[in-house]
Amino acid sequence: MTNATQGPAARQAAMAERVLADGSATAAELAERFGVSLMTIHRDLDELERQGIVRKFRGGVTAQPSGVFESNVQYRLKTMRAEKAAVAEHAVRLIEPGMAIMLDDSTSTLEIARRLRLGEVTPLTVVTNFLEAINLLSDQRGIHLMALGGDYDPLHSSFLGVSCVEAVQQLRVDVCFASTSAVHRGYAYHQEQHIVSVKRAMLDSAARNVLLIDHTKLGRTALHRVVPLSRFDLLLVDDGASAEALRDLDEHKVRYEVCTRKGGGEDDRAGAP
Repeated sequence: MTNATQGPAARQAAMAERVLADGSATAAELAERFGVSLMTIHRDLDELERQGIVRKFRGGVTAQPSGVFESNVQYRLKTMRAEKAAVAEHAVRLIEPGMAIMLDDSTSTLEIARRLRLGEVTPLTVVTNFLEAINLLSDQRGIHLMALGGDYDPLHSSFLGVSCVEAVQQLRVDVCFASTSAVHRGYAYHQEQHIVSVKRAMLDSAARNVLLIDHTKLGRTALHRVVPLSRFDLLLVDDGASAEALRDLDEHKVRYEVCTRKGGGEDDRAGAP
């Protein structure tokens, strides 16, 4: 079957895969690639936007984040992988057998879950609202998994809302590992208020808080302030951070550690918590 004769659902799935891989595309490029009219492309893009996979702009579409919109989880899973891996490797060293830890719904903390699957730090209690992490750890021996309920949000592949916040407030963990979309002048930022409320509750429920970020988030802002960086006991960032960005952390008396990447970055696109 050629692109032009594909049904709308199959074409939209292929289109989503293309935009998620490339980060953005123009409507004209997609019309040529899939052999359909611009009118058809715009209808397809309207549907993908409705599903929260992409955002339309004049003449095209993007999967990348902005200061107001967070990118779809499938896009975030593809970005800054070497940087997130370096930070997660460092973070796992902070976890000891017998601890209760909390992971937010970021793809940065998902890298911690991947390493916990190795079973080298057990017994362990892991609390999370991130479906991706729940699926990774659900059959792992030695890990007591607590899944936080709430309203399922497919854009983030996580459970959110008032019921999730209330569930978090009933718990007390040793360490919360979290990420945000941006860090600037002593504050952590995120684009979406309903994500912010859950992150704040998680930080309140932990004896110790660790912020995981890749270097592209330094010096950026988003719509909502989450918390001052003073709320975190430690900030972990990869070694792509510039001297200027690290000086800003020093000026705001943020305790941070720089984590070395293995083999360099795999993807230079920014802003995926």
